[in-house]
Amino acid sequence: MTNHDSLLKCAVETAKKTGAHALQNLNRRGEVIQTSPHDVKLKLDVECQEIAEEYIRSQFPEHNILGEEDASLVSNHEPPVRHSSKSDGGSTINHSPYRWIIDPIDGTVNFSHGYIIWCTSIAVQYNGKTVAAAVFAPALDELYTASTDQVAMMNGQPISVSKIDSLANAMIFTGMDRTNVPGHEPYATFRAIADNVQKARISGSAALDLCRVACGQGEGFVESDIYIWDIAAAGYIIERAGGKAEVVKELEKPHQLQYIATNGLIHDELKQLLHI
Repeated sequence: MTNHDSLLKCAVETAKKTGAHALQNLNRRGEVIQTSPHDVKLKLDVECQEIAEEYIRSQFPEHNILGEEDASLVSNHEPPVRHSSKSDGGSTINHSPYRWIIDPIDGTVNFSHGYIIWCTSIAVQYNGKTVAAAVFAPALDELYTASTDQVAMMNGQPISVSKIDSLANAMIFTGMDRTNVPGHEPYATFRAIADNVQKARISGSAALDLCRVACGQGEGFVESDIYIWDIAAAGYIIERAGGKAEVVKELEKPHQLQYIATNGLIHDELKQLLHI
């Protein structure tokens, strides 16, 4: 079993290298590969994932990698899990229990507009459970980390979830649930949250929203339609900060989830409100 300290160091270095490349190339944010309703894919998304994969493979060539940019979010096809490579350039099936999950630029639309709320998210799982994670927001100079051997931290200082224990006093982060997810009408989640909490917030970066909850700047996060690369790292950071993260259900597309994470104190109340 790989030492988790070495996994965390790799996650941190990967996040820093990837995020730094994006920030240094901010002037190229208009280089678009693909647009879809309410989303955009940039050349830098792909470049940043390649940088992340290259560094991870240099440290752990036997590990598997799953990245957001392996598939289009508008596709129903399974994003491939990258395996270790043979010396002849081919690939071989790798049965390693380790899988790295990469979101090279979480908040791409924000990034494309020059809005500073975006980050790089790196998680590593062992037998399907996250054991080390790093979320780096280079424009904000914020680095969130956690592992099985380390509590949740922001820039090297321990963080913890808030003590607010009622929805009426809570700030909840979410997305604009305009897509019709089975069992949920469009906008229903946002309306229910906005009507019953102190404030509802949409920032455009799920990973950073989750990190805000981890450091006590909000009490919860919920999305009726999200993907594993958005939450694998930051959801684990919430857990290591004393909160609770839960995959409510798996949806139709591969790695598509209904998801909730909170400080733990409002978790049941929020689930009850949203009937999940």
